[in-house]
Amino acid sequence: MHGADDTNLWPSASYRQGVERLKAAVGRPVYLAEILISETQASARITDRPFELLAVVDFPRPDPAKRLFPHLIIVDDGRGINLGHIARISLNTPFDPPEQDLLFEDRGYLAGYLFAESGFTKEWIAAHSKRSLGQWLGKPETALPTLPPRSGPRALGGPDDD
Repeated sequence: MHGADDTNLWPSASYRQGVERLKAAVGRPVYLAEILISETQASARITDRPFELLAVVDFPRPDPAKRLFPHLIIVDDGRGINLGHIARISLNTPFDPPEQDLLFEDRGYLAGYLFAESGFTKEWIAAHSKRSLGQWLGKPETALPTLPPRSGPRALGGPDDD
């Protein structure tokens, strides 16, 4: 099934193409931009250390809501990393790789989270700070103003960058 309906499939066509590029690069040194997600923030860690890509294997229990994608990579430091925890994998350079060196990229994460503008306003930050201080002092909770809609992401789900 291709065409307009393909944009609603998970994983997307670009994800599948990225997996094929990764499989073709097994045995080569690659650079990883790993996604780090905590309770308070989402970021990426990029190092200048190359890892040898040893294998690309199927992941038996994918779950886009938990950022567990259908594949994981095995690298030479002994880790198996689910592709849901990878923002980008490239050849030759870890930083700002040219298009021809990109093996895998989660464009939805990069555009929607890592490089997205914050929706926080000064008013929201002030209200949140006041509420937090009030909680610490034992005051009753106050309502927070609503955040403006973000111009970026959907839920922190799967690679849907097609």
